[in-house]
Amino acid sequence: MASIETLTLANGDLRFSARALGEGPLVLLLHGFPDDFHSFDAQLEPIAAAGYRVVAPMLRGYEPGSQSPRDLYHLIHLAEDVFAWMQALDAKQCHLVGHDWGALTSYVAAALQPKKFASLTTLAIPHLRRSLVGVTEVPGQLVKSSYILLMQFARIAEHIVARDDHAFVETLWKLWSPDWRYTPEDIEQVKATFRADGVVHAATQYYRCLLQPLSLSTQQSWRLLTTPINVPTLALTGEHDGCMDTRLYDSLMRAEDFDKGLLVQRLANTGHFLHREEPEAVTAVILDWIRQHPAG
Repeated sequence: MASIETLTLANGDLRFSARALGEGPLVLLLHGFPDDFHSFDAQLEPIAAAGYRVVAPMLRGYEPGSQSPRDLYHLIHLAEDVFAWMQALDAKQCHLVGHDWGALTSYVAAALQPKKFASLTTLAIPHLRRSLVGVTEVPGQLVKSSYILLMQFARIAEHIVARDDHAFVETLWKLWSPDWRYTPEDIEQVKATFRADGVVHAATQYYRCLLQPLSLSTQQSWRLLTTPINVPTLALTGEHDGCMDTRLYDSLMRAEDFDKGLLVQRLANTGHFLHREEPEAVTAVILDWIRQHPAG
């Protein structure tokens, strides 16, 4: 297998680093918070070996070159990055795989231009079309999501995330994936990403952009987040997810909201970072799904 390449992708003036491997139909892997493009390192080689071009970019703001001067970190802008990357990679259609914020971005991108995606795979975040039903049936999710309110206060949130050399990042990893025995190298890599200028501000700004009721971009993002999906969708959830209660999938993921098909799989003894915790099992499921839906 060839060595992993480092690419530079663009959307306007923004520049995004990406890790890439293989040749064939494009598979885009979108990371979440608190994480970076190394999130999918374990998936790059096996998916590439199966005959695909696998690209894992840094999301907007996770490095100085991709930070928005106007603080535009709404989901609709993240989806626009996806389309720009596809154009740069000369891909008319691709398989989209997203974890956490990458999953939310994937839902919005699929709602905007479903024909661009042969398949959609989301990890750890269900579709939010029926979110009010989910909160009613799993009220404990309000406690798990309380950190989102903290993120609305920029100075306080950024101080908490950055203090003690970004100890908050490791706290979330432990809370959200209690069964995961990550290595010191794993957490150091992500902390190194968050130490770069502007990354803590950008990563927390995502949450503020999510809850700006007077913002047209926020309104558009939520409209798209609650739009039915017309792309074959695989949704993966960890049984012990401490961020997004796995029981929400029983309420939120309804076949009638996915006209091209929906498959939900729950992985035992895994949490929020299930693709990092059980990489072989998760990769096998993803590969099986994208093989069932060849790109045009």
